[in-house]
Amino acid sequence: MRLTDFMRSMVLVCAGAATALAVVAIFGARADDDTVLLYIAVGWWAVAGVLGLYLGRRSEPSPGMTRMLASARSVSALPELDPARVILNRLWVVGLFALVCGALAFLVPQVPAIGCGYALVVALSWRKQEYAVKAIEDRDGVRFYVERGSPFRATQVVRTPGLRKVEPVDAPVRTRHAAG
Repeated sequence: MRLTDFMRSMVLVCAGAATALAVVAIFGARADDDTVLLYIAVGWWAVAGVLGLYLGRRSEPSPGMTRMLASARSVSALPELDPARVILNRLWVVGLFALVCGALAFLVPQVPAIGCGYALVVALSWRKQEYAVKAIEDRDGVRFYVERGSPFRATQVVRTPGLRKVEPVDAPVRTRHAAG
């Protein structure tokens, strides 16, 4: 699976988890008639949104992403493409987080409300990383793919040959002047 597609999937899964946790937290708070919790939760979500936007404002890759791309090993052939397995192996933690937080909604509705904020921070802070990696791929003429591996090990990427983006050079335009 291409790294840029994986990163887009991660942002969408985290945003989906945040949405689901927000819904569950609202239902849990409404079941207890706890309007104070709702006001605090909405305030936390606003703070988390601003924090995520602030952390994700950079257009260059994060230091961790830079290290991962620098340590990518080069291969000459495309790796085996199995996007479902890669997403399941790498993002199972987000699903488990959402399930555990959501299961506690009717006992302790504060837990999914807080979990929603954290998922929101992750989704918003990673929203531009895909474009930074794409720019590196275009500049260097490579493609990065997520390597299949154990779900309990760090994510590894491989570098394959790609197409380099060549920008046209602006040449001076010559015009003919009419005689006369």
